[in-house]
Amino acid sequence: MSVSRRTLLKASAAVGLLGGAAAPGLARAQQAEFSYKYANNLPDTHPLNRRAREMAAAIKAETGGRLEIRIFPNNQLGADTDMLNQIRSGGVEFFTLSGLILATLVPAAAINGIGFAFPDYDTVWKAMDGELGGHIRGEITKANLVVMDKIWDNGFRQTTSANRPINGPDDFKGFKIRVPVSPLWTSMFKAFDAAPAAINFSEVYSALQTKVVEGQENPLVLIATAKLYEVQKYCALTNHMWDGFWFLANRRAWEKLPEDLRAIVANTINAAAANERADIAKLNQTLHDDLAAKGLVFNQPSPAPFRDKLRKAGFYAEWKAKFGEQTWSLLEKSAGKLA
Repeated sequence: MSVSRRTLLKASAAVGLLGGAAAPGLARAQQAEFSYKYANNLPDTHPLNRRAREMAAAIKAETGGRLEIRIFPNNQLGADTDMLNQIRSGGVEFFTLSGLILATLVPAAAINGIGFAFPDYDTVWKAMDGELGGHIRGEITKANLVVMDKIWDNGFRQTTSANRPINGPDDFKGFKIRVPVSPLWTSMFKAFDAAPAAINFSEVYSALQTKVVEGQENPLVLIATAKLYEVQKYCALTNHMWDGFWFLANRRAWEKLPEDLRAIVANTINAAAANERADIAKLNQTLHDDLAAKGLVFNQPSPAPFRDKLRKAGFYAEWKAKFGEQTWSLLEKSAGKLA
C-alpha cells in the first residue's frame, strides 16, 4: 500500500503538469500487455475522475507499462444500467456504480441508501469499512463480479428545487423530483407523497431545464460539478441519504491479470478511494458558500419529521422485510434503530 501511495503522489504531480493527461514518462513507451476500460457516470471535473486519472497513471507506472487503464467518464459508454450489463459481459473491465443502482443485481447493495439512516460520516465509514460493507462485498462477489475493498464517496444527498424550498416532508407532496433508476429512491419519495421520475444522471440538467421535473437530489459536489445551480433556485440540506460508488471489475478480465498486477491494481485503487474521500470532505466545507454565491438559497430542515413520516408510511418496515434480518441488523448495528 505504501508503494502505491507514493506512486499516486508522483502521478498526481504528473497529471497536474499535463492538464489531466497521463504522463508518458511514468511508464516506458511500450505497448501495454493489458489495455482495460474504466467507465463511470460522473463529470470529468468530479474528484472521483481526478483521482482516477492519478490512479491510472500510477498503475501504469508501477506495472512498468504492462497495464493501461483508459477512463470514460460521464456515461460516455452508456447509461448506468447499460454499463452494468457491460461490466458483467466484459464490454468494459472496470466500472464504479452506486450501490442503489447495483441493487438491481445485488439487492443488499442498496442498504446504505435507506432514508435518514446515517447521521454523519463517522457512522458511514464505521458501517461501510466494517461489517456492513463486508457483507455487501460478499453479496457482490456472489453475483460473479470483483469488488474493491474501499467504497468511494458520493456524499450525503441534498434536495434542490426550482419553485419553492423544501422545509419539511409535507413540501414533497406532488413534487416532481428526478431520482436515479433505483426502486429504493422511488419508494422513499413515494412515501413522502412526491412524484418521483427515474432519469439517468447524464439527462438531469436538461430535465430540469425543460421543466420535465421540478427538482432533484444529489450531493453538493455533483450539484456543483454538473452546474445544476444554473437550473435550480433552492437547496434543502436534507442529508436524506448517503451514497457511494463500488469499484467493480469484470471477473474474467480480473483473473487474466497476473497475481502481482492484481495486487498493484487493488492497492492503488483503494489508496485512490481514500484520497477521493478526503477530497469530498474538504469540498463539503467550502461548497455551501460557493453555491450560495452562485445563487442557490439554502435551508436546513430537521431530519426528525422526515424520519417519522417514513416510519408511519411503513417505509422502514417494508425495506426491512425486503433486505432480510441479517442485512438490516448490520445496518442498525451501525446506524441505530430504524424500523
